[in-house]
Amino acid sequence: MTTTTTATTEAPLVLTEKDARGVVRLTLNRPAAFNSLSEAMLEALQAELDRVGADATVRAVVIAATGKAFSAGHDLKEMRAAPSQGYYERLFGQCARMMLTIQKLPVPVIARVHGVATAAGCQLVAMCDLAVAAAEARFAVSGVNLGLFCSTPGVALARNLSRKFAFEMLVTGDFIGAAEARDKGLVNRVVPAAELDAEIERLLERIVHKPRTAIAMGKQLFYRQLEKGIEAAYDDAAHTMACNMMDEGALEGVQAFIDKRPPNWR
Repeated sequence: MTTTTTATTEAPLVLTEKDARGVVRLTLNRPAAFNSLSEAMLEALQAELDRVGADATVRAVVIAATGKAFSAGHDLKEMRAAPSQGYYERLFGQCARMMLTIQKLPVPVIARVHGVATAAGCQLVAMCDLAVAAAEARFAVSGVNLGLFCSTPGVALARNLSRKFAFEMLVTGDFIGAAEARDKGLVNRVVPAAELDAEIERLLERIVHKPRTAIAMGKQLFYRQLEKGIEAAYDDAAHTMACNMMDEGALEGVQAFIDKRPPNWR
């Protein structure tokens, strides 16, 4: 089944596909504008992510893009059209809500990155749970080159990369290649462009057959504990594991291991 989200123009800003396994593919569709995150694009993507969050049959999400770039970040022409403090507060708040929605989804979200991912586009990659990049992909938080420090992308970068390397990217605005992005922790895997979809499929196959409840509880705990001190993190993790252990999927999985048979997850 294929659905689309449209703005006021005829072209859909986000193409949405869902396969029989429950994998949803959201494709940014502003190729002429390098998939910049206009207000309408943010709204469209937010709407699709909200639908995913409400659909208990979804097992994973892939965020991809059409054209030559993954995303060039915010739409600078739109941002410059009617500048005001209030407008910018609303815009960056809208973007932050969308980014946080990705993290709050109960299923893994994978970024499929080709071309460039800059500023808020790089932030989008960092906010996804996993990322697979084409070998020629490049990444930057280059707002500082325009006099605008990429503060909101910095929140995501600082939670993916080492502090010093994240800060170096933010203060220089320099691009890094896909291999360096992998080495620094921004993406998981780098493959030739022709193998991008196959590599993502291999990753999805390792995920979609696991119990959804375990993945959902684990993802929520993973991000929650990162913001806590170590003792509070262990307390939270222990409680989460105890709750997880009482789920039918975990009880079946453990019993299957004891019985030396494959688990029968429904």
